[in-house]
Amino acid sequence: MTLILGIESSCDETAAAVLADGPRVLSSVVASQLDTHGKYGGVVPELASREHLRAVVPVVREALDRAGVGFADLSAVAVTEGPGLVGSLLVGMTYGKALAFSRGLPLIAVNHLEGHIHAVVMEARVEGHEVELPAVALVASGGHTHLFEVRPGWNYRLMGRTRDDAAGEAYDKVAKLLGFGYPGGPVVDALAGFGDAGAVRFTLAKMKGNALDFSFSGLKTAVLRWVESRDMDAEIQRRRELLRERGRVSTAEWREVTPQATLDLLASFQATVIEELLRRARLAVEEAGAGALIVSGGVASNRGLRTAAAKKLPCPVYFPTPALSTDNAAMIAAAAFPKFERREFAGMDLRAKAGLVLA
Repeated sequence: MTLILGIESSCDETAAAVLADGPRVLSSVVASQLDTHGKYGGVVPELASREHLRAVVPVVREALDRAGVGFADLSAVAVTEGPGLVGSLLVGMTYGKALAFSRGLPLIAVNHLEGHIHAVVMEARVEGHEVELPAVALVASGGHTHLFEVRPGWNYRLMGRTRDDAAGEAYDKVAKLLGFGYPGGPVVDALAGFGDAGAVRFTLAKMKGNALDFSFSGLKTAVLRWVESRDMDAEIQRRRELLRERGRVSTAEWREVTPQATLDLLASFQATVIEELLRRARLAVEEAGAGALIVSGGVASNRGLRTAAAKKLPCPVYFPTPALSTDNAAMIAAAAFPKFERREFAGMDLRAKAGLVLA
């Protein structure tokens, strides 16, 4: 049996997982830094690195304990090479290097974006489905919005990417503007269902050059202008005070302090983001002659996106479960198995690459 320990620390989640023979997840542990960064309205890189240092050893130990294995049982150690925050990447990578060196284990470097893609493929296999290649992968999160052609042999071609804000980043900024706190994506998604998606008309982005590229800065600015044109200071302040008092706020509580006009705004914003994502995904599928669309990253948890994708794409669409949508180490270990089979190992000179591309 081949056992791979995956370690992920590219941003603000310290994660470790043990996978057996490819798709079988024996354990997956994630230590969130949400409470640390929430008060600042976003991830603070220096704080993220410090929290990774505190969490990486106990998280790895817990992953091994849950899997019922020890270091001696491992076949390899997989670490995230990039992209991400350099300080955060270095923590997981350095610990993985030390572990691989001390135990004489192969070290496997994994691209974070490839990990997100393999999370979906892994879960599809567990459910008895084989994702048809070539496929198109839409990776959408707080830090990334990319379209890739996924070719047989796990080769990738970048088809489109955001030129400014990532989709998840746009969600977070709009939520922060309206007083919902960080992270904003889940709150906007939950409240959008109570609004009229056609109430506020937003213009879709028209890209010069590559039509498959994304842009969300104009939509974010349009929301800002909508807010500025209305006297919303008291409404926004009520939500900020509620967040300070409660820390965690339920959807029902958010609704009590959110007028219908704002609910309509959120529904219209979400519908526009989904249309931007799926319009380009559909074009990419047609251009690549793809047999499937893979949707991954934190935005893949969005219920509106999941519902719309099934209706608007001409091919099977695969999503990860919510637990594997956000950053985790099971996806890193899953992406490492093809590399293990090819004996594609990294050396101790492996370096963190903040801007690593997937090709």
